[in-house]
Amino acid sequence: MWRFQGLVRQQAALANGAVGKRWISLYEQMKMMDKLAEESGRLRFTGYNDTGFHINNVFHEGSVMCHRNLILSWTPRTFKEITPESLSIFQLLRPAPDLLLVGCGRSVQFFGKEVEDFLDSNKIKLEAIDSRNAASTFNFLNDEGRSVAAAIIPCSSEA
Repeated sequence: MWRFQGLVRQQAALANGAVGKRWISLYEQMKMMDKLAEESGRLRFTGYNDTGFHINNVFHEGSVMCHRNLILSWTPRTFKEITPESLSIFQLLRPAPDLLLVGCGRSVQFFGKEVEDFLDSNKIKLEAIDSRNAASTFNFLNDEGRSVAAAIIPCSSEA
């Protein structure tokens, strides 16, 4: 964490012209974040396509669940297949995530009361968003060290 804060301060100093005139591109910043995630052992979505996700530069086909440094293949292939039973693994995770990001496919979908009640009973907050944004939000929160989990279906999945 301290190393990351030092890099952020260094970038800010460079951007303000305090340390020479070197400019750090967005590409260099992303490479630096990937390297920090790799060194810390954290998971990071590094890409996706219509059939799966690249996590730490390894392709995983189909739906995935991620928490801390754990990657699991996930059974649901469409949003309609997401049920309390398909999310029951979150009852077993310790420490339990504070927030569950559910990637719903290409577009945002809304859960029924049954799924929301299940997660509430386990004290897990729910954020249902499209899969692309779920992956990037997971990266951001996981890089911050937050207790976050992601359950994401591929972008090709329709409602």
